[in-house]
Amino acid sequence: MNDTALEGSLSLSLTANDLQRSLRFYEGLGFVIDQRFETDGKLQGVMLKAGSASLGVAQDDFAKGRDRVKGVGMSFYVETDLDIAALAARAKQAGVKLDGDPARLPWGPMGFTATDPDGFKITIANRG
Repeated sequence: MNDTALEGSLSLSLTANDLQRSLRFYEGLGFVIDQRFETDGKLQGVMLKAGSASLGVAQDDFAKGRDRVKGVGMSFYVETDLDIAALAARAKQAGVKLDGDPARLPWGPMGFTATDPDGFKITIANRG
């Protein structure tokens, strides 16, 4: 390991138009709330976990406008050892609309993709 190379973990954070709606989506994919961030008793954001993956989701304050486009050109990829068909079925049962049925991805593993309420795409796949 080069002592000048970046080392550590990466956590991403999204801004959501409707935090509760986004929470239902990500919980439907198997994420759980790890941390809650509140102001005056009102939920402003969460840190979600799924295995070693973490994702922050915060309520947009709309300071940059309500019509600000989110999710364009952005996608997430999560690897898991869990059964992809079972994860997809659980997501559907939780109300998550998949972008297609689970299938073999071009590079080999089984996976599926869903688009969150703000347009962010997330692909969940078996390890290659």
